[in-house]
Amino acid sequence: MRVSTSPFRRPEHPVGAVDVSVLVPAKDEAGNLELFVELCDVMQRGERARYEVIVVDDGSADGSWALLQQLQARFPFLRPVRHRTQRGIAEALRTGWLHSRGEVLVFYPADLQFKPEDIPSLVAPILDGDSDMVTGYKQGTYEKAFVSRIYNGLSRTLFHVPVRDLNNVKAYRREIMASLPLRPDFHRYMIVLAAAQGFTVSEVPIPLYPRHSGRSKFGLSRIPVGVLDMLAVWFELRFGQKPLLAFGMLGAALFATGTVAGLGALGWLAVTGVGQRWVWTLIQTCLLLGSVFFATGLLGEQVAQQRAEVRELRRELDDLAGRAQDLDERRDAHRASARDGDAGEG
Repeated sequence: MRVSTSPFRRPEHPVGAVDVSVLVPAKDEAGNLELFVELCDVMQRGERARYEVIVVDDGSADGSWALLQQLQARFPFLRPVRHRTQRGIAEALRTGWLHSRGEVLVFYPADLQFKPEDIPSLVAPILDGDSDMVTGYKQGTYEKAFVSRIYNGLSRTLFHVPVRDLNNVKAYRREIMASLPLRPDFHRYMIVLAAAQGFTVSEVPIPLYPRHSGRSKFGLSRIPVGVLDMLAVWFELRFGQKPLLAFGMLGAALFATGTVAGLGALGWLAVTGVGQRWVWTLIQTCLLLGSVFFATGLLGEQVAQQRAEVRELRRELDDLAGRAQDLDERRDAHRASARDGDAGEG
C-alpha cells in the first residue's frame, strides 16, 4: 500500500503524546539500524522530553523492514513505516511527519555518521523557545568537504541565511514541515524556505563520525542536480509570487532593444540609403522573444493565482481539521469524565 503524503491529513495519534519525533529515512541500512535504535534508547532515557523514533524504510532490499519489525517489539518508542519503492528523502520525511506525534521534529540519518546522543543538543534551543529551527554544523573529517563548501557558499550568497551548514541534521517545529513544498530533494533547502517564511534559524556543532556500515548513496552526480535545485528555490523565493515581474521585465527589455534597433536602422537608412539586414533580423528576434516572455509571464501569473488559492484552501482545511480534532478530544474527555462520575456514584 502506498503511504499517503497529503498535506491535509492529520496525524492518527493526538499531537502532544510525545515531545520530539526523530524522523529517520533509511535505504538499505540493515547494518546500522539495530545499533542506531539501541543508541536512541540510551539517549532518551535521561531526557525529560518524551521521544519517539520513526524510521521510514525507503524501499530497502536488504532486510531492513524485517529487522525494524523485530526491533519494534524490543523498543516501544520505535515506529517503523515502509515505502515499498524508493521515493527519496523528501518524501520519507513527509511520511514520517504524517505518522509523528511530536511538536518538534528531527531529521537524522541512520548511517551513524551522527550519533543519537547529540539529538538533545539539536532540540534544546527549540524546547527552550530560543529558535524555530536548528541545524547541525559538522565537526570532524568530511569526505565531501570541498563540495559542501561550494554548496554552502553559493547558498549563503543567494539566500543570505546566517548558518554555515545548510545540508545537515536538523530539528524544527512541526508547523515548518507543514509549510514546505513536497518536491524531490527540497529537504536540502528546508532552512532557506523556513527562514524566508519568518522562522528563526540557529546552528549548533554536531560531531561527524565515519559510517558504521554500508556506503554512501550520493556521489558527484548529485552536484548538477543540487545546483539546479538551488536555482529553482531562488527563483521560487524571488519570483514565485509574481512571475510577471521576471518574464515581463525580460520581455519588455527585448521589446525595447528591438524598438531602439529599429529606430536606429531607419535613421541609418534615411541618412545613407543603405539598409542593414542583420539589424532587421535582430529586431524580429527581439520582438518575437519579447512576446513569448511576456505571454509566459501572464500565464505564470495565472498559475501563481491558483497556487495562492490552493494554499489558502490548505490553511482552511487544516484549521477545520484542527477544530474537528479538538472537538473530538473534548467529547472524549467529557465521556471519560461522565464514566468516572458514574463509577463514583456506583
